[in-house]
Amino acid sequence: MRPPRLRGPRGQAAFSMVEVLVALLIMALMLTSITRMLTTVRTTRDHIHNTQETMLAGPAIMDMVERDLLAVFTLDRPKELHLRVRNRVELGLDADRIDFVTTTDGKEWEMFEDRAARADLNEVGYVARPNPEYDEFLELYRREDFGVDDEPFSGGRYTFLHDRVMSFSIEVFSEDGVDAEVIEEWGVLAGDEETSGLPAWVRISMTLELAPRLLREQLVRTDPGDRVVTYTRIVRFPNVLRVALDDSPRLALPAQRPDTGAGGPAGPIDATGAGGGGFGGPLPGDGRGGGGGSRGGGTTTTTSGGGPRGGGGKGGG
Repeated sequence: MRPPRLRGPRGQAAFSMVEVLVALLIMALMLTSITRMLTTVRTTRDHIHNTQETMLAGPAIMDMVERDLLAVFTLDRPKELHLRVRNRVELGLDADRIDFVTTTDGKEWEMFEDRAARADLNEVGYVARPNPEYDEFLELYRREDFGVDDEPFSGGRYTFLHDRVMSFSIEVFSEDGVDAEVIEEWGVLAGDEETSGLPAWVRISMTLELAPRLLREQLVRTDPGDRVVTYTRIVRFPNVLRVALDDSPRLALPAQRPDTGAGGPAGPIDATGAGGGGFGGPLPGDGRGGGGGSRGGGTTTTTSGGGPRGGGGKGGG
């Protein structure tokens, strides 16, 4: 037999204790489901945000390194000062370093009295250092020194690039092919011709971990593989920059021609190697005739003023 419904003081129908508890249970389940859904949405949003940031930061850094390397400057510079790669380990992680001179415009402004300027030729390097806050990460910096001095691989200012680097590795190859041997360091040993100048190509690898957007997000345990991204870039140097030191272009003033006449520069050299006569004096009557070449004409030439110093050439004409 069904128990009678409870009634209030005025005879109105009321809920029983069981019905109230059932309603509270349904509301609790609904609130729990909504809370879980909101938490999942927030975690997904933060994960997408972190992934997007890393996906943008990683290629941007690698593009910067590639752009600087492709603009490496080797004109009139010794081979041992073209490129230097050091194999380094920090906190058990790969923390290689690379330094060179590049023609990319400087990103750091230098003050000269009241004028700010950026150089067109700079000393640039990339180096990884231990993270002072988290001992499982490295920090990546870009070094830039205004202009070029006697120590192109040191000095300058360091610009911060990323603080959650798990590896920064640089592999050097002196030749092409799948069987090319990896060289850990380049340009370090003085007088070593095999590891000086520019290599054939380098392979740069950088591993980043996604940074948490919110501090409480660290409480959410996710798969470590979803939080680590590795970027690899291959930079190949043009063969024109890898010529021998004797064949590399150098900045120098042209040497003076040895056979010059008394009154002016020497004449042109013909196919047989015979030099032409020199040019006459600049003004008539100055008495300075043009001297003959080493094998020029045999007649005496004078200016219109009849100068006596226009000697004939050696040999028959």
